[in-house]
Amino acid sequence: MTESKVGHDVLRAASILQHGGIVAVPTETVYGLGALARDQNAVARIFEAKNRPTDHPLIVHVASVDAAREWSSEWPAVAELLTTKFWPGPLTIIVRRAAFVSDQVTGGQDTVALRVPDHPMTLELLNLVGDGVAAPSANRFGHVSPTSAQHVVDDLGDRVDYVLDGGPCHVGLESTIVDCTVDPPRVLRPGGVTSELIHAIVDQGDQTTSTVRAPGMLASHYAPMCRLHLLEADHAVDSIDVSSRTRQLDASGDPIRFARDMYSLMRRADEDGVEDLYVRMPAPVGIGVAIRDRLTKAAHRDAGNETEKSG
Repeated sequence: MTESKVGHDVLRAASILQHGGIVAVPTETVYGLGALARDQNAVARIFEAKNRPTDHPLIVHVASVDAAREWSSEWPAVAELLTTKFWPGPLTIIVRRAAFVSDQVTGGQDTVALRVPDHPMTLELLNLVGDGVAAPSANRFGHVSPTSAQHVVDDLGDRVDYVLDGGPCHVGLESTIVDCTVDPPRVLRPGGVTSELIHAIVDQGDQTTSTVRAPGMLASHYAPMCRLHLLEADHAVDSIDVSSRTRQLDASGDPIRFARDMYSLMRRADEDGVEDLYVRMPAPVGIGVAIRDRLTKAAHRDAGNETEKSG
């Protein structure tokens, strides 16, 4: 690609990656902290910048299905079905890794997580560098994921060499992760590609029987500083004490919009000094499943934060 076809910011990001740097990149889900996945020194900097456990696997972002196949030693039919339907998009698949893929990227497993993101700037970047980019979320490990360039700066500051600003993320939740190494495949982490959409194409197995480790599977994750209280839809909100130190959010009315805004709302609560954040949960269907997953893990940080139900 010529400079006239690729923006200066993308060219700068590509140059930094190619010289061993780490770059925050926009996707439709959340911002990722990227390094060339074959550059072990650069990948090590991701773990250092995030304070991320080294046995926690990374997602390798690639530009196409053809590029993804190069990272796999086995490409099952279900992987072909899912990626043809949902890529580019908020879906990560887990397949058997190719011989060259490092333990550093896979967390020592014989599998690799792959995704083609749906963001024009990052797709340009991936085509320009011509290789896979390992990119977990661009935030401190376990904290609220970033859905804007400013969130990355707030979290990581000068730990990242460059932030490629692609605007706010339009999905706002991390990708769905599907283990394609088993039959039937298993959803390990819910996300923007819902279980209903996946089930329309392939049968699904039980998540609890999977032995594969994947990002976002820890019991406590995505946590704000304030205490998070989860309310089912029938909980009487008028029983909550309202003050400058408390705030209420409602995910039950428009879950798609709430998913897009959720992490920003958590960050704003912390910035405003909120101590107790009450969230009315959506129904466990569609993207509501992913919202409930993230909220439950965010609330798990404090032992006292249990889901509250009425009556």
